[in-house]
Amino acid sequence: MFSPAVARDVLGNPFRSVAVDPSWLTTNVLTLAAQVYASRDFSAMPILADALQDAGCNSAEILDHCRAPGPHVRGCWVVDLLLGKT
Repeated sequence: MFSPAVARDVLGNPFRSVAVDPSWLTTNVLTLAAQVYASRDFSAMPILADALQDAGCNSAEILDHCRAPGPHVRGCWVVDLLLGKT
């Protein structure tokens, strides 16, 4: 059963759509996102936020979500968005 926190991690905010600027999808960002997705180790989410910010991301929704303590689970809306899984 989903807890509300897990539901927020997977669904994000249904009242705000967030788009990814293709310029944010650097090799570093995509590699980190793929590693998080494959390993299910979400401890690198703050590092992913830093990489996104270095790539020019200024989306508070994305950066705040990556830096939030979680929980983060497979299906995290940010990771899926970056990897084109949504």
